[in-house]
Amino acid sequence: MLHEPAASAGRDHAADYKMRLGVKMFIFYTLFYAGFVAINVISPILMEKTIILGLNLAVTYGFGLIFLALIMALIYNALCSREESRHVQWSADEPVAEPATPSLDEVKSK
Repeated sequence: MLHEPAASAGRDHAADYKMRLGVKMFIFYTLFYAGFVAINVISPILMEKTIILGLNLAVTYGFGLIFLALIMALIYNALCSREESRHVQWSADEPVAEPATPSLDEVKSK
């Protein structure tokens, strides 16, 4: 059984945008996570303080980290999809380049 990609993959014109966005989001999340680590290092007693609904800061912050990661993933997906669709519209106006490899007919005629 032959396993091939479901769609042909070409050059990703939005790759630079995706990379920059991913790095920015990673830095933002890292800073948020560093706050969690800093609280644990500097004042671990503070993590025991009850914040909301009887949950302490450690649990609340931990759930916040998980929730933030999920929200950021959805935002990343939406922004990258929008950028990809913009590039698809642009590339639809461009002429299709000829393939670099010769066709079978060209090879047989030589």
